[in-house]
Amino acid sequence: MLTSQRKKLILTRLARDGQIVAKALSEELGTSEDTIRRDLRELAAEGKLQRVHGGALPASAAIETLTVRRAVSSADKANLARAGAALIRSGQVVILDGGTTTTELARCLPLDLHATVVTHSPGIAVELAEHPHVDVILLGGKLFKHSMVTVGTATVEAAGRLHADLYFMGVTGAHPKAGLTTGDYEEACVKRALHACAAETFVMASSEKLGAASPHVICGITEIAALLVPPDTPEEMLRGVTDLGVDVIRAA
Repeated sequence: MLTSQRKKLILTRLARDGQIVAKALSEELGTSEDTIRRDLRELAAEGKLQRVHGGALPASAAIETLTVRRAVSSADKANLARAGAALIRSGQVVILDGGTTTTELARCLPLDLHATVVTHSPGIAVELAEHPHVDVILLGGKLFKHSMVTVGTATVEAAGRLHADLYFMGVTGAHPKAGLTTGDYEEACVKRALHACAAETFVMASSEKLGAASPHVICGITEIAALLVPPDTPEEMLRGVTDLGVDVIRAA
């Protein structure tokens, strides 16, 4: 089989099965495992999959620039944002991660909500600047322009001084085995710090993030309070998550 044919087969199987096991595929095709691993390396370099130990998983489509991400799954994100906002109660301290879905959530907060919102996203802080009853705490640090959030030691240290009720974590991948992942190392560090200081962490995952993985692990998927998903998400996409006992909330 030609290299191009193998790569096409790999991507087809990945779309169908949600994973590639290098050893099993090499045995099926009668080729060496090294050959399959080389194919996976080249496809990963093209951004078409995410290599993991023993094989590969679908690469997240949510690692594009902020401008591109705003146009992805916009209807799903609006539904998820409303469902997330409904979980917030007056008097709570709530951490909102950076991202397009959490920005939508900020816009959904009712005007009579009395709460404190902590964020490392200048954009979310601006969204809430004129909210009459929400106190906004903006965590400082180095601005990571790709996601328009602050990162670095200052951000992590500030997070360590918080005790929050809820954290709405942004991810680029949510996978039962690979866990919750993102595309940048420093972002992952900040997200772990914010997760550690919240009583409950929720993840709002639009369809392109489910079953996908990115290079940097934040935490295991069983460590969150619940995964919020679009209302029409197929059961088979969620089975690996629900089998682990993770609560799933379908956005209405």
